[in-house]
Amino acid sequence: MIPEPDILVVGGGLGGVAAALAACRAGRSVVLTEETDWIGGQLTSQAVPPDEHPWVEQFGTTATYRQLREGIRSYYRQWYPLRAEARALTDLNPGAGRVSKLCHEPRVALAVLEGMLAPHRAAGRLTVLTEHRPVAAESDNDVVRSVTLQDLRDGTRRTLAARYVLDATETGELLHLAGVEHATGAESRAEFDEPHAPEQARPDNQQGITVCFAVSHHEGEDHTIDRPADYDFWRSYRPDFWPGPLLGFQAPDPRTLEPVPRTFVPNPDLDPLAVNADQSADAGDKELWGFRRILARKLHTDGAFDSDITLANWPLNDYWLAPYIGREAEALAGARQLSLSVLYWLQTEAPRADGGTGFPGLRPRPDVTGTADGLAKAAYVRESRRIKAVTTVTEHDVAIDLVGPYGGTRYRDSVGVGNYRIDLHPSTGGDNYIDIGSVPFEIPLGALVPRRVRNLLPAGKDIGTTHITNGCYRLHPVEWNVGEVAGALAAHCLAEDVEPQQVQAEDKRYEEFARLRRTRRSPP
Repeated sequence: MIPEPDILVVGGGLGGVAAALAACRAGRSVVLTEETDWIGGQLTSQAVPPDEHPWVEQFGTTATYRQLREGIRSYYRQWYPLRAEARALTDLNPGAGRVSKLCHEPRVALAVLEGMLAPHRAAGRLTVLTEHRPVAAESDNDVVRSVTLQDLRDGTRRTLAARYVLDATETGELLHLAGVEHATGAESRAEFDEPHAPEQARPDNQQGITVCFAVSHHEGEDHTIDRPADYDFWRSYRPDFWPGPLLGFQAPDPRTLEPVPRTFVPNPDLDPLAVNADQSADAGDKELWGFRRILARKLHTDGAFDSDITLANWPLNDYWLAPYIGREAEALAGARQLSLSVLYWLQTEAPRADGGTGFPGLRPRPDVTGTADGLAKAAYVRESRRIKAVTTVTEHDVAIDLVGPYGGTRYRDSVGVGNYRIDLHPSTGGDNYIDIGSVPFEIPLGALVPRRVRNLLPAGKDIGTTHITNGCYRLHPVEWNVGEVAGALAAHCLAEDVEPQQVQAEDKRYEEFARLRRTRRSPP
């Protein structure tokens, strides 16, 4: 029997974990739910190494996010046979991937996140329910009274009530179930006058999802998988806006849309210590093997590993034929078939630098992803439902072409900062990449506060952004920051007997909340 918690956090991704930590640190009882059997979302079950801003090593994250990053590095230093030069690096990049200064294996992030939650579970403040998904919610008088969860292992249902409910799901599922006002897909240009918005609203125009997968490469071996059921379709599929077949090494440059060749050379001889993971200087996405590499064999003592491990989250396996929100089963099945087809194509038909074809030595790594086939446990969902919030962040607040290099909206109720390009992947409405330069931005508390509902808060990608600005507010450190603020805000409202709308609207109440957050900046 689970006692009624003060705060129910639905969704165990990065935002959900950060929310639970913040609420527990404030002394509140919390139930955290997660649809898969791994907490961590993007970092773990979705197998997406962190996309972060260029200054992440110096500033621009919360203290607990920095604790997570350093915990991952410490894990490698303690347990892996690193070369002495690598072990000594304060900014160790375990995978030497180019997408991030901290590319790493999903299981390592899982271990560190579990460790961060462990004291609160031992103290009885936190209950974690994995393999549970929300299926219903009851609301009354602008208050969410309860949420019904289904145990995915045996189908049983349990209904939980809490004084505050946080939606940290990947799709903003509670916004739908509880009847909370929200947006889906692309808003019309008339709504916010965003230059890159379409003339008409398109709710089904959502960024594509990706089912990532992990592989290593073993020359001379044959790990070719069975031919996927939809391989013939994907082998011949050529999008109108693509320079060639999707299963190929030609793809648009996200920023210019010009056709650019990608390269694929497993286990290159380059010393991984020479990799500079700085996307502001070089996007790094043209060399597929090294882009999202999560284990670099040459960082370790000779013979410890016979191959690197890399994650496929590439132009080749973005799926956009059906929107995920509203058609989840169909889109997930299609995305899985696409990723399996990409793997099979790489193993059997992909052109090699030596003039041959196919890399049969590519070995799927289910041990890395925690699945039977080496595909990630869950799809990487870039775009959620988005709450109709007190404050909506638009292109006019962050796009460098509109605000200038030193511009951007400054908010009186800022609760964090972030930076990333406005990065929208090809969408289900037929849009190519929309990749726009942005400025460092603030996270307004008003983007976390609903216009009507009094006890539900967004705690992930479902904050008050638009289809366009979701493209820069959706990444790992910002999602963590949003979740942490949501958990802290719910705890503060309970302690002070106030509501989120009051904290956001009244300067004195906001300043008191901000002061308390500053005093709790470092974990106990």
